Amino acid sequence: MIGVSDEGKAGLVVGVTADLTDTHDARELVRVGAEALGGKGGGGRPDLAQAGGPDGERADQRLEAIAAALGGAPEAKRSAGLA
Repeated sequence: MIGVSDEGKAGLVVGVTADLTDTHDARELVRVGAEALGGKGGGGRPDLAQAGGPDGERADQRLEAIAAALGGAPEAKRSAGLA
């Protein structure tokens, strides 16, 4: 997961390794992150997706939302930089 903020807006890219695409879809995860940023949708493939939103100040919330979508697992929180 990579997130950027610039000029009040934010972007997000989520990648999922091939062995996890059966259980985790990057498009769904990026949509969750985009909603946290005040955006809608996003697009890409099951293994790589991107989205953005107008509220760059909510960057931390995008990470928390994606970690929650992953079940709040400790490894998800670590990879999102939350633990």
